[in-house]
Amino acid sequence: MNPIAVSYKLKESALDLLFPPRCVGCGRGGALICSRCLSTLQYLTPPLCQRCGLPLAAGARCPDCESDPPQIDGIRSLSPYDGVMRQAILQLKYENVRALASPLAQLMWKYQQSQPLSADVLMPVPLHPRRLRSRGYNQSALLAKELGRLASLPVVEDSLVRRRNTSPQARTASVEDRRRNVAGAFACSDRRGAGKHIIVIDDVCTSGATLKACAAALKAAGAASVWGLTLAREV
Repeated sequence: MNPIAVSYKLKESALDLLFPPRCVGCGRGGALICSRCLSTLQYLTPPLCQRCGLPLAAGARCPDCESDPPQIDGIRSLSPYDGVMRQAILQLKYENVRALASPLAQLMWKYQQSQPLSADVLMPVPLHPRRLRSRGYNQSALLAKELGRLASLPVVEDSLVRRRNTSPQARTASVEDRRRNVAGAFACSDRRGAGKHIIVIDDVCTSGATLKACAAALKAAGAASVWGLTLAREV
């Protein structure tokens, strides 16, 4: 184990001694997500839209992707946004339980190993500076850093930027409203993604509009391919 990983493990162990973790699902002590709650996770499996990752009935086609093909190469999500996964994401995102980034990224890493996505670099969906100051951290960046450590992939945080402080996608009424909400909201500050295969990391995919808008900005800056990977999807 390399020195950085050893230091990380020692720090993690020290924190566990001072503040013993409790499961976000059932409250039992010992882990932030216990093995029992992990076993209840439901995973999204085919048939899925090959482009946006939307669960489909067998033989069905995704009308949105067929009528208006997005620039993103594909979106994949581990599970539906409910149950233990929803509780964990809410705790990570709004309750400052940043330590959840580690076990959640481990789930993403296992998914990436079983269903590999081509990647040279990871990029988190950026927050607008105003929202970042308010929250104090970007949960997607925490996930990307943990996944990058596990997958030995570089993480670039400041190339893809959010130009507008958009409303949360979950508060918008329709898919079309979500598209308008993030249209032109993202841009690249440089061309570090040019020629690269990029995975954009986020916590939840609501309709895919945010990830598609990120992909459009990255493709405009020369990215070779862009995939989206999220913990959960609203279905």
